[in-house]
Amino acid sequence: MQRPSEKRTIRRFPAIPHRRTAKPSMTTTRTHNIVVGLSGGVDSSVTAALLKQQGHQVRGIFMQNWEDDDNDEYCSIKQDSFDAIAVADILGIDIDIVNFAAQYKDKVFAYFLQEYAAGRTPNPDVLCNAEIKFKCFLDHAIGQGADLIATGHYARKEIRGGLHYLLKGTDGSKDQSYFLYRLRQHQLERAVFPLGGLEKTEVRRLAAALHLPTAAKKDSTGICFIGERPFREFLQKYLPAHNGRMVTPEGKTVGEHLGLTFYTIGQRKGLGIGGAGEPWFVAGKDLPRNELIVVQGHDHPLLHTRSLTMDDLSFTLPERPQPGRYTCKTRYRTADAPCELRYSDNNTAELVFDAPQWAVTPGQSAVLYDGAICLGGGVITAAGA
Repeated sequence: MQRPSEKRTIRRFPAIPHRRTAKPSMTTTRTHNIVVGLSGGVDSSVTAALLKQQGHQVRGIFMQNWEDDDNDEYCSIKQDSFDAIAVADILGIDIDIVNFAAQYKDKVFAYFLQEYAAGRTPNPDVLCNAEIKFKCFLDHAIGQGADLIATGHYARKEIRGGLHYLLKGTDGSKDQSYFLYRLRQHQLERAVFPLGGLEKTEVRRLAAALHLPTAAKKDSTGICFIGERPFREFLQKYLPAHNGRMVTPEGKTVGEHLGLTFYTIGQRKGLGIGGAGEPWFVAGKDLPRNELIVVQGHDHPLLHTRSLTMDDLSFTLPERPQPGRYTCKTRYRTADAPCELRYSDNNTAELVFDAPQWAVTPGQSAVLYDGAICLGGGVITAAGA
C-alpha cells in the first residue's frame, strides 16, 4: 500500500473521567465510527486495517499508561508510539495520543502491588482490560463521538436475543477471552474484535501484504503497559524484600528466599536449591513465618488440587451462571478443565474439578466456559485438597 501524501492528524489529549456509557443508537447503516486502540503491535495494526477496508470511519488512539521509568532500557512506549503513528499514516487515519497513567496507577498498579505484598500472584492484564481499555479508553472514545471501540484481542462476540456473548477466539493457541472475562454487557456492546475469527499466521500475512511496519514485530510480553523487564528487580523498587527460609513440608531448611513477594506457586526457576534428585518447585507460602514451602518433583501431591475457592466474581451476562457443570481455566495457558460450580454466597464460589489441577495460584483468575462462551469467573483465594 502506498503512503498517503496528506499528513495525518496526531493529537494529544488528557484522559477524561470514566463514566458509564449509554447504549449505541440504532442505525440502518452498516458502517460505524470506530476508534481502535493502536498499541504499536501487529494485532491492533491489522485490526485498524480490516475495519478501514470494511468501510468504517476509523481513528486510532495510542494509550500512554506508564511514566515511572519510561526512559529506561526495558520500556518500549516511545518506540511503540512511533510504530502506531507510522501505521496510522500508512492506513490514512488520524491518531490521538491519550495519557491514562494516573488511572492506570490508581486502578491497576496499586492493586498489583497490594496483591504481591499479600503473597498472591495477580494478573494485571485482566484488570487492565476491565479498568483501562474497556473503561477509560472506551469512555474517552465515546466522548469523542465514537460508536464503537476495537482492540486486537483474539476473541469473538455474538449477539443473541439482545445479549452480547463473549466467545473464544478461533485460534485456540491465541484465544484471549480469559483476559476479558470481567467485561460486562455495557462494555461488550460497544466493543468489536475483528481478529477473533483469524489465525495469528493470517494476521501477520495480512500485515505484510499491507506493508505495515509492525508485520514482523515481536509480540509484547511482560506486565500490561509496563513491558518485559527483570521482574524481581522491578518489584524491589516498590516492595520491601524480607529474606527467609525455604523449607520442605516437613520443616527442613533447604535454602533461603529473597522475599515471599517474588515467588509464585509452581515456580521452578530461580530457587537456587542444589543437590541431586528431581527439580524443586514452590508449593506454598507461610506468611506469618515468612517461609517459602518447596517440594521436589512436578508431580508432588502439594502441587495438585481438586478444588479452589474464588471471590470478586464477575460475569459477562446479566444473570450469573447456574450451579452446575462447566469448564474452567485456572491460568491463561492451561487447558479447559471440566468442573462443577458451587456458590457459597453472592460473591464467593467453589470449583470442584474432575481431575487434579496443577499449581492453582491465589491471585490468579479462574475463568468459566460453557463451550466457546466465556461466562466470567473470579479471583482465586485458595486451593483445596
